[in-house]
Amino acid sequence: MFRLLPILLALCLVGTSVSAQASRVILLGDMPYGPPEASHPPFEALIGAINATAPDLVIHVGDIKSGRGPCSDAVLAEQRAWLDSLDAPVLYTPGDNEWTDCHRADAGGFDPRGRLAHLRATFFDAPGQTLGARPLPVTHQGTEGYPENARLMLGDVMVMSAHVVGSNNGFEPHDLATAEEALARDAANRAWLAASFAAARQAGAKALILAIHGDMFEFGFAPPWNAESFLRHSGFARFAEVLIAETNRFARPVLLTYGDSHVFRMFRPFPTRAPGLMALETFGARHMHAVEITVDPGAGYPFAIRPLINPAQPLRPE
Repeated sequence: MFRLLPILLALCLVGTSVSAQASRVILLGDMPYGPPEASHPPFEALIGAINATAPDLVIHVGDIKSGRGPCSDAVLAEQRAWLDSLDAPVLYTPGDNEWTDCHRADAGGFDPRGRLAHLRATFFDAPGQTLGARPLPVTHQGTEGYPENARLMLGDVMVMSAHVVGSNNGFEPHDLATAEEALARDAANRAWLAASFAAARQAGAKALILAIHGDMFEFGFAPPWNAESFLRHSGFARFAEVLIAETNRFARPVLLTYGDSHVFRMFRPFPTRAPGLMALETFGARHMHAVEITVDPGAGYPFAIRPLINPAQPLRPE
């Protein structure tokens, strides 16, 4: 049995007609993993498939390499080149594999904060715009030291990123400086989230897409579903509380996109506390596919979801 989507809700959300104001967004993350000879050919094929769809925007939710692969400058530069080979603008938010997990011996034994500084200097060297072959201008949090947090308007829909990573959002401190970084970044993320929702309301946005890396629900998805209890004991708790409050204040559909656990799934994480929030996780790792999001503010529900299957990697069982 394919472990692609526990509930095939995506199929139910694909509309039969699309208005002229609709946009197409491609979501991917957690790839390519493994040795280049095995992982690069299918990833290159996926990039070709994405370019063939001519999307308005590509969102990469981080983990541009595996957690056990080297975090060297050369590897990161190679991944930056992959992102820039996408014809569309690319909104990228970092994952844990490219910096928080780089202290591991098999990842090179790097200082994670040093790797984060390198990411900011190389992937966000032009913080006023996205990556990709056709970059778009963005508003960002660079003046506060977080250029990776960015937002833009795609028609009547706001699309934003926040630097929330796996590994419990970095709250697995190895020393005091690591803990201080995690706390400061979490505070900056919450401030950015609130400011971006306020900007969306002011702009009259009809919906909002939020891109993060970390799976806030990794250990709470299995029944009985109790996200609230799980989040009280995680590094995601404060961010999740702001997201719930801002979603309700916005009072329009919000789509939380993320990666980290490599399972294509869609669900409402807080059906009673924030019924307007839908969560969408993309494929990753061995399943080198993407997700196409048709964003139609004029539709009854603005987000229609379908998988974009890699032509070089047919679907296969676990």
